[in-house]
Amino acid sequence: MRKLANSELERKNVAEFKEAEKTPIVIILDDIRSLHNIGSVFRTADAFLIEKIYLCGITATPPNKEIHKTALGATDTVSWEYAKDVLEVIENLKKEEVAVFAIEQVEHSVLLQDFTPETGKKYALVFGNEVKGVSQQAIHECDGTIEIPQLGTKHSLNISVSAGIVVWDLFKKLQFPG
Repeated sequence: MRKLANSELERKNVAEFKEAEKTPIVIILDDIRSLHNIGSVFRTADAFLIEKIYLCGITATPPNKEIHKTALGATDTVSWEYAKDVLEVIENLKKEEVAVFAIEQVEHSVLLQDFTPETGKKYALVFGNEVKGVSQQAIHECDGTIEIPQLGTKHSLNISVSAGIVVWDLFKKLQFPG
């Protein structure tokens, strides 16, 4: 086995990324404190051709040196928008018939492995504050909640790790159904 050089990976350039058909997933980051988490989510969104990221509340926006450290240019490829109020973003997406799901531990959540996205439908995933999670108000406005099963002693995962897990799982199910 030989490790591939970057030039052999056949990745898109910025213009090709912008023109490419996107995965029908939107990410909503609400009140994310860590600039590194924000940058990591941008990088994940780039990897899976995510349609858009909404940065809400106290979530910082590009250009930002600390976001760039982990995004490594993904803020130039992935479409993003700042909105102060996450509830307004959720409401507007639902009007556009986007299915909005909070990624959170709540009563009656659907475990990630049991969640089956519908082909031809667009999904928005709400990720909340590193300490408080997705607000109860936002959860009430969502169409449902998805929970990442955890078997250890900790109660949560890092936001960028959660985003990577959920985005990969939905991407895989949408791109390779069955």
